[in-house]
Amino acid sequence: MRPAVLGRALRPSSRVVSRLSSSASSPSRVCRRCVSGQAVAEPKAVANSKINRPISELLQWKPTEQVDDVVVNGFVRSVRGMKAHRFVSLGDGSSLVPLQAVVQTDQAEGLTVGAAVRLTGSWVTSPGAAQSHELHVKEVRVLGPSDASTFPIQKKYQTPEYLRTMPHLRPRTPLNAVLLRLRSEAIASLTQFFAGRSFVQTHPPIITSSDCEGAGEVFTVTPANDTVSQQDAKDSFFKSKKYLTVSTQLHLEALAQSVGNVWTLSPVFRAEQSDTSRHLSEFYMLEAEMSFVDDMAPVMDLAEDMLRHMATNLYKSATVQELLSRSQHIGSDLAPADEVSRRWEGLMQQDWPRMTYTEAIKLLGQHADRFVHQPTWGAGLQSEHEKYLAEIVGEGRRPVFITNYPRDIKAFYMRPTQVPGSVPENTSQATVDCFDLLVPELCEIAGGSMRESRLEPLLEVMTRQGIIKSPADAASGNASGSGLDWYVDLRRWGCPPHGGFGVGFDRLLSYLSGVQTVRDIVSFPRWYGRCDC
Repeated sequence: MRPAVLGRALRPSSRVVSRLSSSASSPSRVCRRCVSGQAVAEPKAVANSKINRPISELLQWKPTEQVDDVVVNGFVRSVRGMKAHRFVSLGDGSSLVPLQAVVQTDQAEGLTVGAAVRLTGSWVTSPGAAQSHELHVKEVRVLGPSDASTFPIQKKYQTPEYLRTMPHLRPRTPLNAVLLRLRSEAIASLTQFFAGRSFVQTHPPIITSSDCEGAGEVFTVTPANDTVSQQDAKDSFFKSKKYLTVSTQLHLEALAQSVGNVWTLSPVFRAEQSDTSRHLSEFYMLEAEMSFVDDMAPVMDLAEDMLRHMATNLYKSATVQELLSRSQHIGSDLAPADEVSRRWEGLMQQDWPRMTYTEAIKLLGQHADRFVHQPTWGAGLQSEHEKYLAEIVGEGRRPVFITNYPRDIKAFYMRPTQVPGSVPENTSQATVDCFDLLVPELCEIAGGSMRESRLEPLLEVMTRQGIIKSPADAASGNASGSGLDWYVDLRRWGCPPHGGFGVGFDRLLSYLSGVQTVRDIVSFPRWYGRCDC
């Protein structure tokens, strides 16, 4: 029978109990560690089988006697030479800490930094202090050789800026492997949350006919060999101009009228010429839409419950705890571990504060001398304003909802504020039912609103914002030319009150991991001026 081996390519699912072996003196059973971070027991002896475990689990296994026939797949991180032996540090992406393997010098040919190898040997107690056990290698197989003299990732400090120049190799570094695992576990937790709330996961399109946000920061889609000019769009591939989506919200609204509450985690694209630590040209957005909700409170409740669930579910996981207990030389570019821990704990707090935009402007005005940009009603909140609100209102821990922003600085699809008396006679100070969610340090990570579900008010605001060219279009219900005629149609035939929100998924992960820029939480980041591979 072909033996099982340890490694990513041949590793069984984490929900499947592996066939494991050990000495006959180690009879206890094992189940694989799940997302909650439960401890792993010693494996039971199984005849004619080899030990099948990722390095992260193997490092936790501390048998009292030597165990033979342990097979490990991984990549060589470093090699330290002695006269008779080589000490090889091996990683497979499952742990920040490498596995130490002891290889006889005459067997060490090809064990160079970056090489993909399979090592077979005995798991024995280590005399060193770095780890309790080590692998004494009996057989070496080099599966993918590496020229160590040219391999660009060495065992030394390398700046995030340098690593961004090689996004195809960067995930092999221990820290970036942890960030990939954090992303995977976060998605699993969020999927579990929405399934428990009977939300339907959907896949809205990436190519769209409209600019959802109306800011014009969209990428136009054309075939590489298309020579048709912009003026002759009717002769182009799609017969009219199409764009990469900046948000899936409008399509989610259509899907919500079919199956009720829906959500998606999808890539979106913004052609913003912003070279900041918070902006990317391609990033992931988690968006949810709720049908038959009459006010904004349930929408905010959902966003709060979702983020609290994810934080509570993952905080004790092995991945997060490894990130928080990292050694200083591995996480020197991250926010301090105690600060990152406070961020997780903040998301787990109950009763997040909620404050209207008007109240926020009043509070900021009382401390106007602190700010470079003076807080003014009718203008958007600057980053310095948001940080202050998160620090004071949220006490530097809990996220803060800021609601009911001015109508004239928000998108056309937002419903006017419904609370009696909240809209002043001066319509220039009218507000809409919307919210931003602010967290300390990073600031905005989510935004949502109630959607205008009535046909005539929607057409009126589309006319006012220039989306429909003339009032005559609004009177006839004609939205052709805007690419939003289908969206207007949704209001013609049975549109219930509804609302939703979007969370910048990459921003959220950068906040919870402590990376200093969102570019370092994405495997292949694209931003203004950069798209390396």
